[in-house]
Amino acid sequence: MISRVTSVGSQPVRTGTAARKASSSFSSAMKSAASSARPTGLDAIFKAAAEKYNVPERLLKAVAKAESGFQPNAVSCCGAEGIMQLMPSTASSLGVENAFDPEQNIIGGAKYISQLLRSFGEDEKLAVAAYNAGSGAVRRYGGVPPYRETQDYVKKVLAYAGEDIMPPEMRSGYPAAGSALPSDADTSAGISAAVPALSSSGTLISADSFQLLAKAYVQSLEQEAIDEAAEGRAEKAEKA
Repeated sequence: MISRVTSVGSQPVRTGTAARKASSSFSSAMKSAASSARPTGLDAIFKAAAEKYNVPERLLKAVAKAESGFQPNAVSCCGAEGIMQLMPSTASSLGVENAFDPEQNIIGGAKYISQLLRSFGEDEKLAVAAYNAGSGAVRRYGGVPPYRETQDYVKKVLAYAGEDIMPPEMRSGYPAAGSALPSDADTSAGISAAVPALSSSGTLISADSFQLLAKAYVQSLEQEAIDEAAEGRAEKAEKA
């Protein structure tokens, strides 16, 4: 899918779910995310989904990182939803009833990737390109389409596939769908001010884990702005 969750520089570009959550305080958002974390981590879901559809787990995780940065409630400007950024029509065809449920979303994404791998002779490069630009574009050009956004996307995903890409806090748990996202206006209070708020609520979270969560969110904001700009260029190139 083309488009994700992000920002440019220090000014986040608010799209999809992030835009609707801009009024939430940073500390409140992280408290909500931490308190609603499920006991089963994403690692277990990725592993089960990869085994179910015979998809390389490393590839499945790489696509998830490139698409949403593992954000369960991510929504792109085009309407793609959840961790694997499934379009509503695609999600429906894959049997996904709630795209914001991490398990359903990841299993649906694994099923879709398995279909693409079969369509392109198990060629991961072409399957990833098709995930981004569509199978039709890959067939039309006989390979990775000459869209800069798609070419960069393929390189990024394949690079991620060779890394241990999930941070520790994402392995042990994840925010529930619909939990508040932090707004840039509240980051000025600093992480040190937010951690005590979490601790006083009875939610156990270390300063290091909080910093990792904050860093991951900022990185996801930055990535969306880059991807959305590239999406516009890709669409213009395809129409030309």
